[in-house]
Amino acid sequence: MRAIWTGAIGFGLVNIPIKIYSATENSTLDLDMLDRKDLANIKFKRVNEQTGKEVKWDNIVKGYFMDDHYVVLEEADFEDASPEKTKLINLHAFVKLVDIDSIYFETPYYLEPQKDGQKAYQLLLKALEKTKTAGLGAFVMRNVEHLAIIKPYQNTLVLNKIRYQQEIRDVNELKLPTNVKIQKAEMDMATQLIQQHSKTFDISQYKNEYANDLLKIIKQKDKGKRPTIRKIKVKHTKSDDILAKLKASLG
Repeated sequence: MRAIWTGAIGFGLVNIPIKIYSATENSTLDLDMLDRKDLANIKFKRVNEQTGKEVKWDNIVKGYFMDDHYVVLEEADFEDASPEKTKLINLHAFVKLVDIDSIYFETPYYLEPQKDGQKAYQLLLKALEKTKTAGLGAFVMRNVEHLAIIKPYQNTLVLNKIRYQQEIRDVNELKLPTNVKIQKAEMDMATQLIQQHSKTFDISQYKNEYANDLLKIIKQKDKGKRPTIRKIKVKHTKSDDILAKLKASLG
């Protein structure tokens, strides 16, 4: 694995040098975009809007449009904006994981201690395990500030980026049902159905089956075979059919 961020965790006055690695990898198939005529690869170019010519990476800069002109930003400007957060994840609070709703969670990353940071790394790991808490802090990666929690996971510290509250859309924007009357028999059967299928969560039981099924079709087509198309039509349950459907589900 290749580190994507190098810096330190601030734990009180203790700085723990760490490296950040991506904790996940894509399980979907890597599909290329092709021209249907000759199956040539489709390439994307960075083109100057005015000249129509391709621009080399070395000549590309980032800018902010202010009033009627652009202000160009250099790499040093991004670091100057918050130099400590580009190198330090300062844990300024410790929270219970159950207090963080899952809607806030984003990407997970593994944290690896650098040289001379092993003991402090283990101390923070064990202290978080003992207190059943996670450290809350912020850091800058790829010129963007992220709110993050650091928590124990299989004898490793894991950093989870979490969303800011203003990034969560208001549920009031949705057209949700109101004043819906639910019969007692419907609720009893619904809870019975849930209890009947309740089990301990085991992530190892679940695989990306769609990717595997799609790969089977690809192999069939490669052999010149025509895959069987399975058409499915989802029939919506009407309000007056709910009780009958629940009974059938329990049966």
